[in-house]
Amino acid sequence: MLMLTGAQLKRALILLVSFHILIISASNYLVQLPFQLFGFHTTWGAFSFPFVYLATDLTVRIFGQAAARQIIFKAMLPALVISYAMGVLFHQGDFQGLSALSDFNTFVFRIAFASFAAYLVGQLMDIAVFARIRRQCAWWVAPAASTLVGNLVDTLVFFSIAFFASSDPFMAANWPEIAAVDYGFKLLVSLGLFLPAYGVLLRVLQDKILQTENQQQLS
Repeated sequence: MLMLTGAQLKRALILLVSFHILIISASNYLVQLPFQLFGFHTTWGAFSFPFVYLATDLTVRIFGQAAARQIIFKAMLPALVISYAMGVLFHQGDFQGLSALSDFNTFVFRIAFASFAAYLVGQLMDIAVFARIRRQCAWWVAPAASTLVGNLVDTLVFFSIAFFASSDPFMAANWPEIAAVDYGFKLLVSLGLFLPAYGVLLRVLQDKILQTENQQQLS
C-alpha cells in the first residue's frame, strides 16, 4: 500500500467512485439487452461489469482495504438511483421519454436493486479474498482468486433477485442459463484481458504516484 497525501487520496477516491458509478449504471442498462453468442444466451453487461473488479483490486493493492470499502459505500446509492433512471428512460434500448419517470417501473427497479445488493456483497467479498492472499502469493493470484469468487457471488445474487419470476417472460425462463453464461464470459474477459491489464496498470500507477511523491519532496 502506498502512502498518499490527503489531497492525493481524496482526488483518487473521487475518480474511482465516479468510475464505479459509471460502470454499474452502464452495466445495468446493458443487462437489459440479451443476445446469443455461440448459441448461448447472455447479455452485454457481462463485458462491461468486470471493469469494476479491476478497479477494486487495484484500489486494495494501492490504497488499502479501507479506501476500497469507502468507494463501495459512496458509489452504491448514486448507482442505484442512476441505474433506475437510465433503465426507465432507455427501457430495452429505446428512449421512452421523460414522462416514463412519472410511473414506477417494477421490472427496472428489480434490476437496479439487484445490482445494488450484488455490488455490495460481491465487492466486499472481492476485497476480503484479495486482501487475505495478496501478500502471500505472486501478484496475479490475488486478483484471479478474488475475481472468481466475487463474480460468482455477484452473478448469483444479481440474477436471482432481478429475474426470478420476472414480468419479462424471456428473462424469467432463461435467467439460470444467462447467469451461467454471463459468469463464464465475465471470467473469460477478466482473466484473459483484465488480469494482464491489472499487472500493467499496477506498475504504471505505482510509478506515477511515486514520481509525484518524489517531486513533492524535492519542491
